Amino acid sequence: MTPPVLETPRLILRAAETSDYDAALAMWSDPDVVRFIGGATRSPQDVWSAMTRGRGCWPLLGYGYFVVTDKATGAFLGEAGFADFKRGMDPDLSAFPEAGWAFTAASWGKGIGREAVSAMHAWLDTQSLGQSVCIIDDGNVASQKIAAANDYAFWCESALRGAPIKVYRRKPAV
Repeated sequence: MTPPVLETPRLILRAAETSDYDAALAMWSDPDVVRFIGGATRSPQDVWSAMTRGRGCWPLLGYGYFVVTDKATGAFLGEAGFADFKRGMDPDLSAFPEAGWAFTAASWGKGIGREAVSAMHAWLDTQSLGQSVCIIDDGNVASQKIAAANDYAFWCESALRGAPIKVYRRKPAV
């Protein structure tokens, strides 16, 4: 499957390109960005692996990750999309597209996350893939708000790498 390009009034969501690497590395090197996403900054190799994995999901699964850019300037604002991470958690999240998102600190507080995540879910709703899930650290209030705005509801508590995590579930709007 060729990844779609999604547009909102302010954003373009598209598949990652090699030219996105430096901006992605800068975002994932920011301790504030990763505070609730594993808590550790990512190595250059991990950023590259995640970027290629997010793009590689498209032909394998029919969904994947987008790079989120500013429509007016082309600036990199973050990453958002769906994947199957084969986490080995209970419940097994591999039965569903797992949503995730991360945005540069410079884009926080401007509604960028809500706009991008809403656009990717509007696309998902047209794909007949059923419900989706996401995991959110208990302290990540901003992501909890984005999830709630996109109709996610708390499903259960679980653990990821030995740490507690909340699992949210969203039924398709269609």
